[in-house]
Amino acid sequence: MTRPRISALLAVVTTLLLAGCAAAGPAPIGAGGNGAQPAQSLAGGGTTYAPVQPYDITRLLHPSAKYFGATFDDVPRNLGAVRQYAETVGREPTLLEYYLGWGDELQADQTRAVWQNGQLPYISWEPYKATLAQIADGSQDAYITETAQTLRNLNIPVAISLGHEMNGGWYPWGTDKSNAADFVRAWRHVHDLFQDQGVSTVIWVWSPNVINPVPDVRLKPYYPGDGYVDWIGVVGYYALTGPHDFNSLFGPTFTEIRAFTQRPFLLAETGAQPSSRKAAQITELLGTVAERSDLLGFIWFNLDKETDWRVDSSPEALAAFRAGGRNKKYDLDPAELR
Repeated sequence: MTRPRISALLAVVTTLLLAGCAAAGPAPIGAGGNGAQPAQSLAGGGTTYAPVQPYDITRLLHPSAKYFGATFDDVPRNLGAVRQYAETVGREPTLLEYYLGWGDELQADQTRAVWQNGQLPYISWEPYKATLAQIADGSQDAYITETAQTLRNLNIPVAISLGHEMNGGWYPWGTDKSNAADFVRAWRHVHDLFQDQGVSTVIWVWSPNVINPVPDVRLKPYYPGDGYVDWIGVVGYYALTGPHDFNSLFGPTFTEIRAFTQRPFLLAETGAQPSSRKAAQITELLGTVAERSDLLGFIWFNLDKETDWRVDSSPEALAAFRAGGRNKKYDLDPAELR
């Protein structure tokens, strides 16, 4: 082959390779890999590998409007509660939280149904059946890898919170039975295994409880690092005792976290116990989330569990929630959830 023909051929090959890299694009910060590369069968036999563009979560990391989220009993198996809630409060949720027990199979069809229903799936992954040390040391790798592969093949965005409220002592992965070092090792190990499987569709949510009930537990030792976290999902509830307004409930936690990261906040679980203050607390919370630029949205814990956290526990509470939900700052473009 002559030198000009060789040069021309090399130029064509180089152009095709560069085009393939550009099509995949960089993975978002805090996520892994460039997604799945499933095999494609060719007519006449043989197999080739055609790049499949993974869902790009970039626009969901910092959406144009606020997330209006909730969680209910029996989701994601039954999405009827979502429709009923939307009718009750006058707005469709855009973020739906549900819980996955450690060792349980992630149901791909249910997760896909949530996304197709117009909500970003938010999976709260609870390691009841394995210790953080076991997760970090690799004994759970088969399960983690299987879950990662399910999400890779789904190719839809999901938010995942692993071991929420780790700074409290009320869960087995919390302060009474584990420690900050094992939590960080476990988190990073799970994240890295997802990355090894080419998963780039996960929004990683680090989710501490507000520090008010556990003031002696510092949060920084539990933080895996900005390279492993996309959002800070703070959990905090208005109870009959303790803080009664937004700043006293969430302010100290926000201040402590801002000393080591600038990642945006989400109220990953919140609610208000029935009281004469509940309507005012709802009004303040929805208004504050709408106006603060460092807050992405909230997830309302709409369950009657231990107390009635639901938005319609009284006519006054529901009226306040419906009024707050009409704020146009919650008008998330449905196109961003497609």
